[in-house]
Amino acid sequence: MRESDAFSWYMERDPLLRSTVVAVLLFDRAPDQRRVLARLERATRIVPGFRHHLVQPPLHLSTPRWVVDASFDLSWHVRRVGAPTPRNLWAVLELARKEGMDAFDPARPMWSWTTVEGLDHGHAAAIVKVHHALTDGIGGMQLASELFDFEPGALDPDDGPGPPAPESPGRARLTVEALLYDAARMAAFTWRGILATPGIGCRALRRPVATAVDLFHTGQSIARTVQPMRETLSPIMHDRRLGWHYGALELPLDDLKRAARAAEGTLNDAFLAGVADGLCRYHDRHGAAVPELRVTMPISIREEDDPAGGNRITLMRFAVPVAAPDPVSRIRVLHERAAASRAEPSIPLTNAIAGMLNLLPPGLIGGMLKHVDFVASNVPGLELPIYVGGARVIGLYPFGPTIGAAINVTLVSYCGTCNIGVNSDTGAVPDPDTLLECLREGFEEILGLGGSHDPVRIPSAPGDRGVPPPATS
Repeated sequence: MRESDAFSWYMERDPLLRSTVVAVLLFDRAPDQRRVLARLERATRIVPGFRHHLVQPPLHLSTPRWVVDASFDLSWHVRRVGAPTPRNLWAVLELARKEGMDAFDPARPMWSWTTVEGLDHGHAAAIVKVHHALTDGIGGMQLASELFDFEPGALDPDDGPGPPAPESPGRARLTVEALLYDAARMAAFTWRGILATPGIGCRALRRPVATAVDLFHTGQSIARTVQPMRETLSPIMHDRRLGWHYGALELPLDDLKRAARAAEGTLNDAFLAGVADGLCRYHDRHGAAVPELRVTMPISIREEDDPAGGNRITLMRFAVPVAAPDPVSRIRVLHERAAASRAEPSIPLTNAIAGMLNLLPPGLIGGMLKHVDFVASNVPGLELPIYVGGARVIGLYPFGPTIGAAINVTLVSYCGTCNIGVNSDTGAVPDPDTLLECLREGFEEILGLGGSHDPVRIPSAPGDRGVPPPATS
């Protein structure tokens, strides 16, 4: 297990820092469960991580080892249930948040699929739950091709490769493998240092001041990355409890892009600005105006030759302007701060930093994360409709873990619609419906930069009667 993946697992020694990712898929009809099972079976053979569970080597000699589950049983991970009242998306999200709050059993592969049938208008849904150590958002989109079809009448693919051979390594083998892994890692680190030394030495001789400045800036960047925070910037979203609430927003992708261009920003800048605007309104509504809030923004470090799946992100924290004078100013400041975070010299050292953090007590890790006000993540999505078991996906809602923050707001685009999942801590946000309405108003203001636009919807209200299918691309 990579050190960065192990970090997301070790920090769960504090339950408030669980790294469970949930996606809710809304279908136009109930998928054929036989075909769903066949697709999932095939996916676990192609991406064997979904047949692995974790085993900790003796004495914590190295990071946990992925081991093929000798007792793997697909039926343990795949379920089918009837929809509770009011049989709409809100009811599905109530099921999803409860699944999201349940910890994984490390003795089993850390994922599940629950089909929810009997929704209004003949709709159905699926709740997909995965541990962040298995995949990040981009990796999840890459894995989608193994689960979904891009045509309604697509033929079932072949069974794929055979299942991986089960493993049951004993303590002696785990000990030897851990020591060999540590030795190989140290040798690789040393070899990279040897190869880099001549270049660093020559550069230091030619440009000693510039080299010293670079090393100083790298040290500062590492310090910023690991610095514990003593308090939240929000005066009201400071309590933390072991409870989540899920809500969703929808807005047109083209409208958000047009608003971003109007302010000379990116889609991600406009997304962050919408969240910041909504949080400004939420604080104003509680009589607690605040100039800035602290965000954790996942930054992808995935490279082209990385395998599908896996957790290839690093978490960067920075302050965002909330009480900006106008949305254009907010977008431009956010653009500068997000760009600065992506350019941090510490990012290439993510895995080494994670290895250092893995040695620290959980309380110190909590100090880094629990005083973050919100998490915001923008995941590139899918442009074309997808199908599973003959059913078309008409809605796709992502819910990232709060990992100690007050809320997590995640955007995934699908068929021209930005689907935004809002996961809020029930202690920090006791009135999640108010928060959702404030976020809706915030995104309305941002979309207004681009001129006329379709309204921002809240499809997850208790009285909502379903989600209309998105326009066909």
